[in-house]
Amino acid sequence: MTDGRNRPAPRPPEGTPPAAELARQAREVLADAVRIARWAAVDRGSGTGSFDVPAQERAAAALELTPEQVRAGWDRARLAGLVELHGGTVRPGWRLQAWDRDDSAVQRGWVALFDAWSLVHPAPEDVAAATVAEVVEAVPQVLSLLQLSAGPVLVPALLDLLRQRVAELHEERCEVPYGPPPVPDESPADGSQADGSVPAASAPAEPMAAEPAAPEPLDEALLPPLLDWALEGLAAVGALTLGEGQATLTPLGNWAVWVKLEQICVAAQSPAGNIEQSAQHMLRGCARLTPGPARAEYRAWLAARTVGSAVTELLTVARGEDALLRGLAFEALRVVGAPAEAGVRAAADEPSLRPYALLWLAEYEGADPDDAADVLTREESTWLWVDTAAAVADHGESDLLVRHLDSAVQGNVPALLDEVRAVGHPRTVQVLVALAAAHPDPALAKAVRRAAFQVHTGGS
Repeated sequence: MTDGRNRPAPRPPEGTPPAAELARQAREVLADAVRIARWAAVDRGSGTGSFDVPAQERAAAALELTPEQVRAGWDRARLAGLVELHGGTVRPGWRLQAWDRDDSAVQRGWVALFDAWSLVHPAPEDVAAATVAEVVEAVPQVLSLLQLSAGPVLVPALLDLLRQRVAELHEERCEVPYGPPPVPDESPADGSQADGSVPAASAPAEPMAAEPAAPEPLDEALLPPLLDWALEGLAAVGALTLGEGQATLTPLGNWAVWVKLEQICVAAQSPAGNIEQSAQHMLRGCARLTPGPARAEYRAWLAARTVGSAVTELLTVARGEDALLRGLAFEALRVVGAPAEAGVRAAADEPSLRPYALLWLAEYEGADPDDAADVLTREESTWLWVDTAAAVADHGESDLLVRHLDSAVQGNVPALLDEVRAVGHPRTVQVLVALAAAHPDPALAKAVRRAAFQVHTGGS
């Protein structure tokens, strides 16, 4: 019996250009973004300084572009990973450095831009954000129809599909009026009942629980302009072309949709069925996988969801009590890349997520993973050490917990215990008890057990 990871590598649909041609097309779509990225992060020498309004004006003059073109190209460069911001400092992204020689890096950069199409092309300001989000969530079905049609599709057909998918989303979320329909009051105007009696006014009305207000139904008149907005946004990133009343996937768009559908199929064929699982169950299913297969599962799970909802779900899991899932959630967020940046930056304000978020941001901004821990304070490093030890204690072997001692930033066990006691991690006692039980050195185990007792009783 085989699973999705053991089957032969799938072949793209017939007629898909070779990888080199797809990369050439991606380079063409991102040509202005690359020029701006090189000017901002390379051509100025040190690559330091923010890309503020004066810098944008200088770039426009140097590159013979309008300020609007510079701003649009800058946004694309960030979303495609061509530039990275470290505080207010602009740095070249790794994709920019590999742009001329690595076709796969070019393709991945374009796919990152494709995934962020709704950020490239701002939605109409007079439409509720929830309505826009529903349309964004329904767009993958529109793209699937375009891909399966292998040619132009009339806009009315796409609109019918969009309307159907949005209606399904409403139904899935139980967005229907609450309670039975109101019964019309047919009582006579004088207040008497139908039988002539008068209701007892002195009897207090029985209190009723307040019913939640029914969500406002979607105004279907908004769907045609929102479909136009979505098609224009996808065209803006080179995923499709627009004709008179019709849309057609470009070779790049056709390939990208096929890749995402294939990822969904791989996940659906996996024993764990991660494509159907919540983020929590998906991460549990990936806990025993090596990094490569785990990343493949993350990509497949992400491909079946909108980026915003996936990031929210992963961060919700990270806020839970399971430290192992917290770490895995941020590994999955590394696969998300640029679209997760805003959520991760906000998470850096939460004490339990801050060390993970700071490491994520440091790597996202170009730091070597081996050096990323330098961004953490001593206290944050200690908190992360305890959290990781909690994950090992809950899910690993005792010898792993003993070896985890070597990863502490403190130079000796007494210093580690002092700082662990001070850091205030909620799992400190359990971690120290587990470490004392696992460690073969009786003297060290005794010291750790004493520290656990002191934390438990509030002593020093």
